[in-house]
Amino acid sequence: MKMGRILLACLLLASILTACGNNGENAGKVKLEFFQNKPEAKGSFDKLVAKFNASHPGIQVTQVNPPDAETVLKTRVVKNDIPDVIGMGATDTYSILAQSDIFADLTQSKLVESIDPNYIKMLKDVTGLSKITGIPYATNANGIMYNKDIFKKLGLSVPKTWDELIATAQKVKDSGIIPFYFTYKDDWQTNLPFNALAPNLVGIDFFKQRRENQVIFQEKFREVAEKQLKLLDYGHGDNFGKTYADGNRAFARGESAMYIQGSWAIPEIRKSNPNANIGFFPFPTGNDPDKNKLISGVDTLLTISESTKHKKEAEEFIAFLLEPDNIGQYIKEQTAFSAVKGVTQDDPAVAELQPYFKAGRVVDFADHYIPAAVQLNSIVQGFLQNRNIDAYLKTLDTEWDKVQSRK
Repeated sequence: MKMGRILLACLLLASILTACGNNGENAGKVKLEFFQNKPEAKGSFDKLVAKFNASHPGIQVTQVNPPDAETVLKTRVVKNDIPDVIGMGATDTYSILAQSDIFADLTQSKLVESIDPNYIKMLKDVTGLSKITGIPYATNANGIMYNKDIFKKLGLSVPKTWDELIATAQKVKDSGIIPFYFTYKDDWQTNLPFNALAPNLVGIDFFKQRRENQVIFQEKFREVAEKQLKLLDYGHGDNFGKTYADGNRAFARGESAMYIQGSWAIPEIRKSNPNANIGFFPFPTGNDPDKNKLISGVDTLLTISESTKHKKEAEEFIAFLLEPDNIGQYIKEQTAFSAVKGVTQDDPAVAELQPYFKAGRVVDFADHYIPAAVQLNSIVQGFLQNRNIDAYLKTLDTEWDKVQSRK
């Protein structure tokens, strides 16, 4: 019995010493929670977090990436449990949270100095605030992917105007190939043409004026609606029965000549076909090519909680992520674009977009300016099914006004 008690005491002592050793390893470290909303970016950020932790022994960053991250974040805000550093898109959710003053004011921060001013302006326009509460990090693009092999086979050139786009689609259709592979079973996919047409044909200022009840959809959006419907003439037999995942696989297999999509789909397409010969051009929405702009928005911005006790360390972490080698690694893995000046995306699939970035011919996504409560996705999906333009535009105005009246 005595020997048993001695053995038990030794085991307990060993356990205590081990625990102390583990605690000692992190003793004195500043601990930061990095909460970000993109599941597909978790692996890329894991690598960068590990690299930061290894080179900053006094700071321990932990990434948190839950399912349905925006809902989780809003719940945590209500509970006053706000992460130290947050990565999210420049969406209506970001706008609402920024207006609630939960993010630190970074207007005078050195972090801003390396960022392309176009994307700083986008954040100010989305929030309606003059101060800077987020640092744009990675950006994306919305346009039209095309199968270079099919275009070469049919003797097609990249269209620069709306009329050329429709003529190209007709030639593809006449050849027996699907012009556009639509994936409208997922309602968010129906917004891709809307996001290109609205900013180019109507202008992004429309949405700022709509907030002030100076304009309405019924007066300005008929051409947008007509062109949304026209595209459906060049889809396939089951436009509302295919999902985003279906479309990525089909386009990878060469089942359509074109695919109205975002740059975020390129890694998914390559999973199905690493050798897919992809090209990507800006959506030509009108007939003056000089007026056409590339749709590009802030896919990930980085904010610091106003309530964090470790603002200095949080800024140090963001500064690390902004370093050219680190943001370069991220955009390469994610086939994204950099908001940091001088850091470019070299993937040949998006080479045709680069002149637009260099010239600053970019404009934000329309749906970044539309309140989430309007439920734009389902409205657009319903319109494309029933094809009633008057009802569609009236619904957009009615739902927007309902949201405004609740503020």
